[in-house]
Amino acid sequence: MSDDRREHWNEVYATKPADSVSWYQSVPQFSLDLIGRAELAPEAAIIDIGGGASALAGRLLQSGYRDITVLDIAATALGVARAALGAEAGRIHWIAGDITAWRPQRHYALWHDRAVFHFLIRAEDRAAYLAALRAGTKAGSQIVIATFAPDGPERCSGLPVQRYSPQSLAETLGEDFALVESGREAHLTPGGNTQHFQFSRFSRRG
Repeated sequence: MSDDRREHWNEVYATKPADSVSWYQSVPQFSLDLIGRAELAPEAAIIDIGGGASALAGRLLQSGYRDITVLDIAATALGVARAALGAEAGRIHWIAGDITAWRPQRHYALWHDRAVFHFLIRAEDRAAYLAALRAGTKAGSQIVIATFAPDGPERCSGLPVQRYSPQSLAETLGEDFALVESGREAHLTPGGNTQHFQFSRFSRRG
């Protein structure tokens, strides 16, 4: 399954311009706002799960954060992001890996995921993700996860997704994570369609 996912996403980024895929955002404002309200120190460790070709890492650098990691299953996506950042790419830690098979070697003050988790429709994949989340955070860590909302698309990039409300996502994450705030975003795709996302910020209890 992991190899199938890797092949799928590498092909997506190898065959489509990064600014043409449905999830593209020139400015990931909702994510930036939630991260800003977490009130992290500039040296706080931040990881972007499934960051791929997202502009978030570059925007975080511009905001003054100095310890940023991007993990994505598709090495091609990371290559796109590195090329876009030029010399600044060297200030970011890049990891090509499948979140369901990867285990963090450190704790992060903030864990960000815009739309990886909702692709995990198998219970065993969600369990593996949550194991990585627990290994990569500690009490007080902030977790920002965005998924398709209950009225969002049922499929994305040809794959089925699991839609969540903030409450159902909180139940899935479990009692270790307290829901701090949530909100909805009507994302306008490059193709002109509207996709409804929910964004939730959690704090790890322990």
